[in-house]
Amino acid sequence: MKELILSTGNKHKIEEIRDILKDLPIKITPISDFPQFPHTIEDGDTLAQNAVKKAKEAAAFFNKWAIADDTGLEVEALNGAPGVYSARYAGESCSYEDNNKKLLKELSGLPKEKRKACFKCAIAMANPNGQIWTAEGRIDGIIGKSQSGANGFGYDPIFFVEEYNKSFAELSPQVKNQISHRAKALQKMKEKLKDIINML
Repeated sequence: MKELILSTGNKHKIEEIRDILKDLPIKITPISDFPQFPHTIEDGDTLAQNAVKKAKEAAAFFNKWAIADDTGLEVEALNGAPGVYSARYAGESCSYEDNNKKLLKELSGLPKEKRKACFKCAIAMANPNGQIWTAEGRIDGIIGKSQSGANGFGYDPIFFVEEYNKSFAELSPQVKNQISHRAKALQKMKEKLKDIINML
């Protein structure tokens, strides 16, 4: 089976990406399996820049094809924040809970119509020669007034999808992995993967 290096150590992302790409004949190996891999510094101004950097560094280090994502939550009332800083919105080494509490506090008192937000995901794939392919996905929603649901991770308990009237954390993984920003980006990248799978 062909191998694709996944440039993330986030176990939740690993599970989601493996599930979304499960119908492809490839083995997805996360960098967390290799303690010797140097951590990529995500200093890009955009999600796409961070995803590209992670994919290129992994591909060069392992001399294999690699894929990476970067994801951000953009809140309209906060002029697009937290954006590229979503993972560390409440500070370095903060928890998901810390980020959610900070965001809920900043939106405290705002009515539903002023709580619009969107999740964006940038996916990048790189080969050992430095060639890059990218894809992006997006889903719109509303930031709830409290956390709800036990599934998912990150901002999932406070990000509500109006079509379902549920938070991401209330949706089943099967549903989320069909409609999410990451799913949409990966579906686009999957078409490219099908084209180059024999080159892996």
